[in-house]
Amino acid sequence: MKKAVIKTGSKQYLVSENEQIEVELLKTDKKSIEFIPLLVVDGDNVQIGKPALNEVKVTADIVEADVQTDKVTSIRFKAKKRVRTVKGHRQHKSIIKIKKIA
Repeated sequence: MKKAVIKTGSKQYLVSENEQIEVELLKTDKKSIEFIPLLVVDGDNVQIGKPALNEVKVTADIVEADVQTDKVTSIRFKAKKRVRTVKGHRQHKSIIKIKKIA
């Protein structure tokens, strides 16, 4: 089983074929996207890029382009000072399915 490490949205993900992952929002209109992997593992054969493997491509389909995660609430409170702020944030994500590591 092939596995690869790809970089998107300033994060690195360990992926394998036919796997669905949730990544940072991808701003593209295409249904398919290609990544250049940083590392490829195929059984005992390991290829390490310096910094990337330009001869290998990881192809993925975009399942859902813009999905919001659950709301994260941050609260700032100081007792006896009348200071109270509440902020909420929902991160935008994309769901992709890895088709092929070649």
